Amino acid sequence: MAIYKVDGRAPQVGAAAFVADNATLAGDVTLAEESSVWYGAVLRADTGRITVGAGSNVQDNAVLHTGPGLDVVVGRNVSIGHSAVVHGCTVGDDCLIGMHATILNGAVIGAGSLVAAGALVTENAVIPAGSLVVGVPGKVVRTVSEKQKASIAANGEEYRHLAEVHAGAVLKPSGGNKKIML
Repeated sequence: MAIYKVDGRAPQVGAAAFVADNATLAGDVTLAEESSVWYGAVLRADTGRITVGAGSNVQDNAVLHTGPGLDVVVGRNVSIGHSAVVHGCTVGDDCLIGMHATILNGAVIGAGSLVAAGALVTENAVIPAGSLVVGVPGKVVRTVSEKQKASIAANGEEYRHLAEVHAGAVLKPSGGNKKIML
């Protein structure tokens, strides 16, 4: 993994957190226990702070970036999907941000919400807790169903399990520094 100290602020990684070898953490980033940051993800806190809550996962190629005076706060047990962009905003506990979704500066995603794949949550939008958001621009279409709540929880559990598997999968060949992924 690439870890950068920016303006005297270095990332802090919690106990049992998994950070993939090619993920990037820069600046004032805090990863809580049992969180995970996957392959190709970038967490860049050069103008503010990024906090990722316990049990949350930032999946492959996602980008979390602060804005001037705007932190990124990701609650507990949140899944940020592949290639999502989360910029200068707050995501409450137990949410799922779908693949390729974009959350813009100042937005607040209420706890237990699901932002569908490809959705765009506009600047300063406030999404009520338990909402299903779809479209460009993102619109609340209904509350999250019980089945969707269970799916969000299962996704988080699966990523906690996968983090343990991947953390134990890195091997170093004899006579070299390079890592081999099996």
